[in-house]
Amino acid sequence: MNRVKWPMLIYAILAAASIIGIGVAIAEKSFLGVLGCIAAVIIIMGLGFSTKKKMRERGQL
Repeated sequence: MNRVKWPMLIYAILAAASIIGIGVAIAEKSFLGVLGCIAAVIIIMGLGFSTKKKMRERGQL
């Protein structure tokens, strides 16, 4: 059985929460909220991909 990759799971949950935040900000008609959540998604996804690359280089994936 495969072990859970906790950093990857945390990044996935944070990215999903940010995407949900975009929907909430649209519902609230908050332009700054939408921009903030989009920026958060981009940053979190970038961190996730860079972490995945580092883990792959170390042989942890």
